Amino acid sequence: MKLVDPNNPVRASWLAEQGFRLDPGPYISEAYAARMFLKRVARTDALEDVAERIFHPGRALRSYITNREHGTPFLGSADIFESDLSFLPLVTKSSVRDKPSLLLEPGWTLITRSGMTAGRVTYVRPQMSDYVCSEHVIRVVPAPDGIPAGYLYTFLASPFGIPIIKGGIYGTSVKHIEPSHIMDLPVPRVGDEIERRIDALISEAMELRARFQTGIVDATQDLFKSAGLPELLDLHWHDQPRDLDFSVSGIDSISLRALNYSPRARRLIERLQSVSNIPLGEICAGGSLRTGARFKRTDAGPANGVRLVGQRQAFWMRPSGRWINPRLAPADIRPADETILVAAHGTLGETEVYGRSILITGKWLEYAFSQDFLRVLSGTTDFPGAYLFAFFRSEMAFRVLRSMSVGGKQQEYHPALLRALPIPTCTPSDRERIAETVREAFRLRDEADVKEDQALELLNDAVREAAR
Repeated sequence: MKLVDPNNPVRASWLAEQGFRLDPGPYISEAYAARMFLKRVARTDALEDVAERIFHPGRALRSYITNREHGTPFLGSADIFESDLSFLPLVTKSSVRDKPSLLLEPGWTLITRSGMTAGRVTYVRPQMSDYVCSEHVIRVVPAPDGIPAGYLYTFLASPFGIPIIKGGIYGTSVKHIEPSHIMDLPVPRVGDEIERRIDALISEAMELRARFQTGIVDATQDLFKSAGLPELLDLHWHDQPRDLDFSVSGIDSISLRALNYSPRARRLIERLQSVSNIPLGEICAGGSLRTGARFKRTDAGPANGVRLVGQRQAFWMRPSGRWINPRLAPADIRPADETILVAAHGTLGETEVYGRSILITGKWLEYAFSQDFLRVLSGTTDFPGAYLFAFFRSEMAFRVLRSMSVGGKQQEYHPALLRALPIPTCTPSDRERIAETVREAFRLRDEADVKEDQALELLNDAVREAAR
């Protein structure tokens, strides 16, 4: 049930503007309430006046490619929220030349404009420079001398901006927003000093996110080079012969599925076995190596609930999800520190998250996670979760995990094959160094979240003060 915000009560002027309607609909509309609240701010500028451009590039023919030397990373409308940008699909450079308006530049604000995620807002980080983005995303380009880019993003992503953006959504089964629907969005101006402080916080947050990305990539490279497996860092998976017309001997009752004997995957496993290694099942003895327990969700409020994160949102910078009552759910919805969660249910599409991994540590220990993740928790301090994550996030691990799939439409992992997965041991000093690189990266990610939260809090206080 929606209630009027006591800090923004219905006013007599609202009644007059709505023809003295007495039904509650117009007055509990979050978009309408936000617009009425912003009218109380001494100075607001229309979004079209503080932006150099507000556009989407229109439909474009995209040709996908797998060779990184000849491709450009492509961001779909969900990919723009991804925390780790290492595994994006690639489009040919000729596709970019034919439609240069698909390219992104740091400092732009992105707004999803179609589908179930319409109205979500994010920022173009430094590492997204010259990436290609879908036509299903609106670009808001701040005017160079008009408004700080970080301040504009913070407002649009705030509880003031989001409702007005979503208020422009139209459509039934497929929702849409067009640039023209947000042109008149009122942007409060709260003074140069505060706007610059908010912009600086966002810039610092995005720089920290870039360092997080660099850190986890460096950790994975360090692991494979230290293990003597540098060639596994760049697999050229799709350049290898397809798994057609092959024979296997010595098959037993474990599996009769051809995918589980994929020659490409078997070559990777044999290469792992050629160096010092230990089976994953042995590492996780005394820890955990299973998916979560199924359970009924019981909704709760933020005050006494926990945010439940599903497979898709778990890979975003800031996950979303419903709030549930943790007391009516299994204990394993809250993973232990340095648990690796692997998306464990899904299909084999190249862009699906099935087979991808995240590490739960720091602020993310506050969240709950659905049963659709494989929980990988080390049972020994000799192989910390941060070290294992550097392995699991690799393209090589992704391909091997997928070769262990069983099921029909929805896939999951064969437990016996999973337990036998060889993990490179490296040396104790290598493991500690790699683990610390991962931990530092995740500390940077948490710090970036704090900076962004500080920017939102500063904006909220400034706007409310200006509306008095």
